[in-house]
Amino acid sequence: MSVPSLLVLYGSQTGTAQDTAERIGRQAKRRWFKVRVEALDSYNVANLISESLVVFVCSTTGQGDPPDNMKNFWRFLFRKSLPAGSLCRLDCAVLGLGDSSYPKFNFVAKKLHKRLLQLGASALLPVGLADDQHDLGPDGVIDPWLRAFWERALALYPPPAGLTPLGEDELLPPRYVFHFLDDVTENPPTLSEASDTDRPRPASQAHPFLARMVSNQRVTHASHFQDVRLIEFDITGSNIEFSAGDVVMMRPRNSSEDVEQLCQLLRLDPERQFTLSPAEGETVPARLPQPCTVRRLLESFLDIASVPRRSFFELLAGFATNELEREKLLEFSSAAGQEELYSYCNRQRRTALEVLTDFPHTTADLTADYLLDLFPEIQPRSFSIASSLLAHPNRIQILVAVVKYKTRLHKPRKGLCSSWLASLDPTQGEVCVPLWVKKGGLKFPSDPESAVIMVGPGTGVAPFRSAVQERIAQGRNGNVLFFGCRSESKDFYCRLEWEEMERAGQLTLFTAFSRDQEDKIYVQHLVKEQAALLWELIGNKNGHFYIAGNAKQMPAAVCDALKGVFQSEGGMSAAQAEDTFATMERSGRFQSETWA
Repeated sequence: MSVPSLLVLYGSQTGTAQDTAERIGRQAKRRWFKVRVEALDSYNVANLISESLVVFVCSTTGQGDPPDNMKNFWRFLFRKSLPAGSLCRLDCAVLGLGDSSYPKFNFVAKKLHKRLLQLGASALLPVGLADDQHDLGPDGVIDPWLRAFWERALALYPPPAGLTPLGEDELLPPRYVFHFLDDVTENPPTLSEASDTDRPRPASQAHPFLARMVSNQRVTHASHFQDVRLIEFDITGSNIEFSAGDVVMMRPRNSSEDVEQLCQLLRLDPERQFTLSPAEGETVPARLPQPCTVRRLLESFLDIASVPRRSFFELLAGFATNELEREKLLEFSSAAGQEELYSYCNRQRRTALEVLTDFPHTTADLTADYLLDLFPEIQPRSFSIASSLLAHPNRIQILVAVVKYKTRLHKPRKGLCSSWLASLDPTQGEVCVPLWVKKGGLKFPSDPESAVIMVGPGTGVAPFRSAVQERIAQGRNGNVLFFGCRSESKDFYCRLEWEEMERAGQLTLFTAFSRDQEDKIYVQHLVKEQAALLWELIGNKNGHFYIAGNAKQMPAAVCDALKGVFQSEGGMSAAQAEDTFATMERSGRFQSETWA
């Protein structure tokens, strides 16, 4: 009997869906399946008609949008010209990863499942809807869903006779084998050479543009607890174009301190060069030059400072020979141990590097071959562009809050990308950052008469700075901004700029400084206060309403305040206000971009 095949396809924005897909791939190998794991846009979707068994793992981004690495697949699959029975030979299962605190919870997975059935595919089980809000996190749904999937899959696609599944703690072969080069005289390409600015091709994730950092300016008072930077890049010669609401993408680098520490733990020479031999079904990542130095791999490619996922502990357990360490690692990688793992890792924001120091015997047995299995790739970070090309030609500006906070661990926690950007100082010599631009979730009206109402507390003001600059350059007034921060004297970003626009009659500005008086005042309070103005703009001037910023309480509170405006000024009932709000959302007159 031939070995059954499984294809696992994923759409992943932050790496979580990819991690889950790779976990399913490992489970398939243990059950003697011939398995391939690929990003949806790396896969030739025309081949789907000849596949027998496929698992789709996908997250949802923005306002119910597919992740970047499945957008082409998505467009193809929803072509009206595809015949109804074109996937009639396909057995499939769809697993969605989402967060039920967002309105479009697992929208992509639900829609994908429905479309596959329309095209004639057979679903082995109902769509899995993993939820970050579940008491046990996403695994509270993923674990039972996978048990049900393997029960169905093995009944339909049994392994060859006599083969029993491998144990979960048995070490699988690595995806890549390292070949260290001892006598290499030629230097491997540097980062700047790999991101050559002379290429005529447009800047993209595969080919970022190497942009010179022009300035890196702190915009909060030196005594303020939060360090926020306004950073400017020169994109002359890149052919990069963008409009208000778009985002700039970049991949951070690990600190040299973390790279040195990992090299010491694993007894690796950071300057040593290597090439990679991929296992069957794998390809060498395009971002890694061949040959490559250990330093380049650890600094620019592997996410060694992230909080490790369950899969990290599963792999470590396979190396453990010390009984105490092995017992703990097996607990952390089991379904029953997820609460314990959350307390140890996620609650404290303990990094993968710190975990390795906590398991010294196991770490001593690790081999370089498993580095790419153990650590995920550094994911790109996105920042709302805070400037307009019409006001600042050949420039991109971003507003970055430098993430740094304390947990019960001795060392303060730091955001990888914001800390890296803050450390770059263009006054000490040329600094270049590889970047590219992509369309954002906010779209501003093309009608020059439409008023634009923007609610952007904190760094949420970034896309609105871009929009206001763009609209003023186009001669458009009707710009209303609600800005909120803690203190007028400490974190009122771009104050002089807003006040100048206000004096020129180009902007109506309302500010909430929450800590400057005894009673805290937030942007939602200002929205209520300006009910008459907002009703006039929305009811009579085709006003568009936007929110950007932290996703905790602010967006819901502002939405409630806006519905209150409809009731107090428009004479609506609560139900009518809800309907009006929903209509604005459907037509694009209400838009939000929030982040955790």
